[in-house]
Amino acid sequence: MHPADQLLRRAVFANRAWLIGLALAAALAAGASLLLPAVTARAVDAAISGTGTGFGSPAVIAFLVVAVALVIGDTIAEFAQARCVADSIAFLRRRVITHVVTVGPYARKHMSVSVGDMISRVTTDAAEAGALAPGIVQLALGTVTSLGAIIALTLLHWSLGVVFVLGVPLSVLLARAYLRDTGEHLSAYQVLLGDLSTRLTDAINGWRTIRASGSQRRELERVLAPLPALHTAGAALWRSQARLVWSAALLGPAVEIAVVVTAGIEVAAGVLSVGSLLAAAGYAVLGMVFLNQASLLTRIGRSRACAHRLYELLTTTVPRSGVALLTQGNGHLELSSVWVRNSDEDFTLRGISLDVPAGATVAVVGQSGSGKSALAAVSGRLRSPDVGQVSLDGRDLAQVTGTELRAAVGYAFERPVLLGDTIAEAISYGVPVSMRQIAKAAKIAQVDEVISRLPDGYETPLRVAPLSGGEAQRIGLARAVLREPRLLVLDDATASLDTVTEAAVGMALTNALPGRTRVVVTHRAAVAARADLVVWLVRGRVHAVDSHKQLWRDSAYRAMFSQN
Repeated sequence: MHPADQLLRRAVFANRAWLIGLALAAALAAGASLLLPAVTARAVDAAISGTGTGFGSPAVIAFLVVAVALVIGDTIAEFAQARCVADSIAFLRRRVITHVVTVGPYARKHMSVSVGDMISRVTTDAAEAGALAPGIVQLALGTVTSLGAIIALTLLHWSLGVVFVLGVPLSVLLARAYLRDTGEHLSAYQVLLGDLSTRLTDAINGWRTIRASGSQRRELERVLAPLPALHTAGAALWRSQARLVWSAALLGPAVEIAVVVTAGIEVAAGVLSVGSLLAAAGYAVLGMVFLNQASLLTRIGRSRACAHRLYELLTTTVPRSGVALLTQGNGHLELSSVWVRNSDEDFTLRGISLDVPAGATVAVVGQSGSGKSALAAVSGRLRSPDVGQVSLDGRDLAQVTGTELRAAVGYAFERPVLLGDTIAEAISYGVPVSMRQIAKAAKIAQVDEVISRLPDGYETPLRVAPLSGGEAQRIGLARAVLREPRLLVLDDATASLDTVTEAAVGMALTNALPGRTRVVVTHRAAVAARADLVVWLVRGRVHAVDSHKQLWRDSAYRAMFSQN
């Protein structure tokens, strides 16, 4: 079994209790539908013969019981079906989103899937794949119902069964060809839909540039470029379904008419009763259920195609979390022969070896593309090195649990994404703390005064908070220092601050977190000057490690800051 089909199978059984309930309720409805023609025939024959015309007669009671059972089964099945679909979709989305978040942004860069396509798969494809469970139940019971109807026709008279069965082979071939074509057409449709989503996402993100350059019409044409191919793929999908429905619309009634005509001949010959004629008509309709389930075949084809697209997101290797705890310490950071791959043929970091003393502040400098952000990422294991080892206080970070690691290492970024409903939630994100602790972290980041001026202070909703780039950076910095980590990694996290505010933030960090290690990625000479050591990267390698004062004597070092 293909791994994508295994994923789909686990989604189907995401909630076994409701799936069993759906199967039982649908089975009750299917059984009642098979009994209904028989009890109807019995009631009609009884009425014609005059032996059972009252509501208390056995024939009428049997008819009412079967009808009520059919209604109850259908009602429960509808509710259970909705629950099964919801649970299956939730399972698939949780599985994919958890995997994508776990592999991290650096691993996602190597996926052959764009952000827009990824969103399309998590939303649309997961919904399509999650609808499989009731489709399977309905298809299975539909098949059983059809077989039961054929047997019932044969029991009424052997000629009825023969006439019906003669039309089955053509129906099976028709359904099989349709199922194959549907999967192919749907895969092409979903790929093109993902491309369209990607183009639209890019346009939304870059709307200011588009408007400033006056290229709205050109961008509109670029975004809508996949539409003709999408229309072609969609039309092919619907044509294949139309062919099945059209063929079924002709073949189904033809078989049913043939059965009814045959039954009528037997009634005329005195072999069958009038009630049996009605039963034969009912069973002929039930016997064609499997052919009339074109929508179920469509659902199965779509579900399998969408499951394969979801599985493509799960093929990236998830970094393993350790089980060990960190030893006591103040943040002694060691990197031993660390290599970080940027692509299959290139490396961002090449054999980096560093020894950062506990409590030291280390500035990481270099031209754009030299590997500064990659070094910051591996220092706290936001990403794992492809080769080499990173240790904190003597413990390999690959051996440390994720919870322990995130408590020991704090990160702040150049463009922080603030999560939560309010500013207080953005600062305390992921940490259950008091408002006093939140305010303390904001004061360290020199953003408490800004927040206090807002109408609702720390309870101001993020969506309406008028934050500048520098203020957002300081809130991100407050979020990082809230845990009081032993290692604080600042990836150009003060780039939008003026030099005075940046110096104040640096002093506040030193006073609030004494003896803690800091790794600071920066483009500013003033920040490097305040650091204990400067790591100078050139093309992914350590070019020099020294104080800013010593390195400043190198003209290339001075020129680097001028270029930055």
